[in-house]
Amino acid sequence: MPPGAILCPSCRKLISADEPRCPYCGTSRPGLWGFTPALQQLFSARVDLVPIVVGACVVLYAIGLLLDLGAVSRSSWDSLFAPSMEALYRLGMTGGFAARTGRWWTLLTAVYLHGGLLHLAFNMISFVRIGQQAQEVFGRARFFLLFTLTGVAGFALSNAVSAHPSVGASGAIFGLIGALIGAERRQHTPWSEILMGIAPWATLIIIMSLTQRGINHFAHLGGLVSGILLGQWFPAQHQRREGRSVQLAALACAALTVAGFIVSFSRPMFGGRLF
Repeated sequence: MPPGAILCPSCRKLISADEPRCPYCGTSRPGLWGFTPALQQLFSARVDLVPIVVGACVVLYAIGLLLDLGAVSRSSWDSLFAPSMEALYRLGMTGGFAARTGRWWTLLTAVYLHGGLLHLAFNMISFVRIGQQAQEVFGRARFFLLFTLTGVAGFALSNAVSAHPSVGASGAIFGLIGALIGAERRQHTPWSEILMGIAPWATLIIIMSLTQRGINHFAHLGGLVSGILLGQWFPAQHQRREGRSVQLAALACAALTVAGFIVSFSRPMFGGRLF
């Protein structure tokens, strides 16, 4: 590619990065003041967002343990190596208290937090398989939007009907399953390879969620339903390339989530206690 040239984010024609408007499709500021190449690289096929999400969850889990090492020694088999409630609250746990205290950003941050080693391991193993499928079908930016929005929808429903604090990526994982189902319905043709690929994991997740204690069923339901609806609305990658607006929306979700962690960690617990 010649120096100073970019692919227009809308029509994918080669143009100058300084063009105020694409001469082919009319897109305004296709170079986005120099940020378009970086944005396209961030969500290119060479970047795999799934291990990045897994890495973020693992790092945040480790931070949760380090914030209260005494909780590790008190953990039992059903809560093996579990961060304390205070540590999870400081990092951005959500629950019924979130609405009462204005901590709306916890709908974003709680997706990346986990209540124990088994909780983290099971969710991440499931997410790797299902997330890779969703990423290939929808593209990088749409995949991240689906993961974020369905996770938020799951916790929003959970917080509306229950006061219990909650963390975990399972609502977003159910959301990705729902999105793949919704995409199949939108196509009106069976995507047998995709659905058969996730079927064992989806079945296992559902069985585990119905047989284990302390599972947030409302978050799973909210994630699944919102995923089905969004999956019918979001085009697949082969139908329409991801445009700049989708990529910027995904970047905004990532920025809001990071900001949420910063705000959660910097704000003290109300009254010095969780509840």
